[in-house]
Amino acid sequence: MLLNNILETGIRKRSVKLMGNRFEISVVGDDPILSDLHIDAAITEIKRIETMLTTYSPDSQTNRINENAGIAPIKVDREVFDLVARSLQISNLTQGAFDITYGSIDKSLWNFDQNMTVLPDAKTARQQVRLINYHNVILDKNACTVFLHEKGMRIGFGGIGKGYAAERAKMVLQQRGVTSGIVNASGDMAVWGYQPGGGNWTIGIANPDAAQYPFSHLDITDMAIATSGNYEKFVMIDGKKYSHTIDPKTGLPVTGIKSVTIMAPNAEIADALTTPVMIMGIRAGMDLVRQLKYIACIIIDDNNRVFTSKNIRLA
Repeated sequence: MLLNNILETGIRKRSVKLMGNRFEISVVGDDPILSDLHIDAAITEIKRIETMLTTYSPDSQTNRINENAGIAPIKVDREVFDLVARSLQISNLTQGAFDITYGSIDKSLWNFDQNMTVLPDAKTARQQVRLINYHNVILDKNACTVFLHEKGMRIGFGGIGKGYAAERAKMVLQQRGVTSGIVNASGDMAVWGYQPGGGNWTIGIANPDAAQYPFSHLDITDMAIATSGNYEKFVMIDGKKYSHTIDPKTGLPVTGIKSVTIMAPNAEIADALTTPVMIMGIRAGMDLVRQLKYIACIIIDDNNRVFTSKNIRLA
């Protein structure tokens, strides 16, 4: 996702690397010092979420859940519990195309770097995904615990965490009185208010064949937009591109779609729906979007055909 027209007077912007991604925070305001304090507060909130959800810290709540898979339920903060619960709702909605238990896949199987020259065979891939099953995430609302039923299971928030962090940062900024701004979490964007001139924000939809250039743009406000594409991380094997998006049912990379862009009321939902729509494919993905209120979608397939939900008007 590309952000246009953000360098004009009255906008303060900062880019930082958090949660393994580039976050760009833009706020509209006349006082640059106060705007910087607002941005500081947003960054502090994102760092808090990173500490809570990361799998790279042994004492994070996520890792404690994973380490006790098949052993015991783990009491977590209500915030983590609720995020897991919402994730499972999305899993139900997408019939498992979205699944936070994807962390069970051995990363050595899918490293998506220059050392990867062949695909694993289908049998090996199926063995790797045997522990991916959101039905085996057991929640106890009263005790506020999360339990992974099978040993070896692992959860991760890579498919929803960026969007959640963007939405939380937006909330912090709004609570501090910021009436217009954008939180851009590497393409997962929470947008509200207006540019200093009074117009909507202009958001470019990245061209999957040249991600630094937009193939079209949308003028939006008070909504979220997220894009997932095969240009983000991939390998070329025998002349064919394989993206980092893995179908949790087969363990093999998804093909046929270059990018999916979702527009939604908030960034968490937008982030969480991009990957399952890519996994489900054009027909099933569009059918899902049509059944959801206030959700819109743009899909670009491997032949550069563009598919949009009926409420999208590309410029």
